Amino acid sequence: MDPLISPLALAIERQAGYPQKLAATIGHPVMWFGKLISFCETRLNTPQRTPAQRKLAGIVALGLLLLSVLIVTVGIRTILSWIPLGWVIEMLLATAFLAQKELARAVTAVSDALRQSLSAGREAVSHVVGRDPQTLDEPGVARAAIETLAESTSDGVVAPWFFLLLFGLPGIAIYKAVNTADSMIGHKTERYLDYGWSAARLDDVLNLIPARLTAVLVTAACFFVPGASPGNAWATARSDAQKHDSPNAGWPEAAFAGALGFKLGGPRTYEGELVDLPAFGSGRDALGPSDILRAVQLYARTLDVLLGLSVFIALTLLVS
Repeated sequence: MDPLISPLALAIERQAGYPQKLAATIGHPVMWFGKLISFCETRLNTPQRTPAQRKLAGIVALGLLLLSVLIVTVGIRTILSWIPLGWVIEMLLATAFLAQKELARAVTAVSDALRQSLSAGREAVSHVVGRDPQTLDEPGVARAAIETLAESTSDGVVAPWFFLLLFGLPGIAIYKAVNTADSMIGHKTERYLDYGWSAARLDDVLNLIPARLTAVLVTAACFFVPGASPGNAWATARSDAQKHDSPNAGWPEAAFAGALGFKLGGPRTYEGELVDLPAFGSGRDALGPSDILRAVQLYARTLDVLLGLSVFIALTLLVS
């Protein structure tokens, strides 16, 4: 794989994002993954199956998803290897699995909407979170946006980049397929507890390194954000991340909380059910639109640090 693929993919996607005309015409790869996941789930996750049968069905469905993605992406990569500068096309295809631009846009939109009214803020945040927006007050909307920004910095940017760096187009596509499956069926509800077990566990494994790397990158980014504390970012990540049931989810959120002096996390409502989640950081939790923008600034500097790291790795590989 050409060493320039990962830094160029980061740089181009951050500026251009996924073309809206392309999305309107053929959709997005993650949407394709979602359709296959839904197709398998409605046929394999039936009520009459026992828990053991549901778990096996979930493993089979995940295997079909990953095999399909692997065959297509390895095939594409093989064809591109026969074409002069085929790696450029591979790089452009890989940008579809990064979410830098859209994430910044969506979270900034919550800040803008919240300045207008609480109802507008709730509507805007409903597009980026899974919790019930109608239960949120203004600080709740702000925290939800920042928490999503922190979590998605890891699984929407750092983790895909990590697997692109290691395995090229097949690596980043496989990661996004697993992450999409986890977001759709990896829930601890009666319907998905057994069927989504394999997707949730594999997602945990794949994110072990990227989640911790995200906390490191956020800590480094603090040096370029006025008022942010690198020491508190890393200390909070190390002390508070372990509070979360997930081995990974707490790392980016705790790093953001410590860096900005916020208190994030805590109880939230999903589909009318209150879920008691841990809090990260010991700062203030009465947050507002300007605090969202501070988090977006930290996110932007984190992306800068990641791009710098990617360029450094590429140059090291080119001269070695």
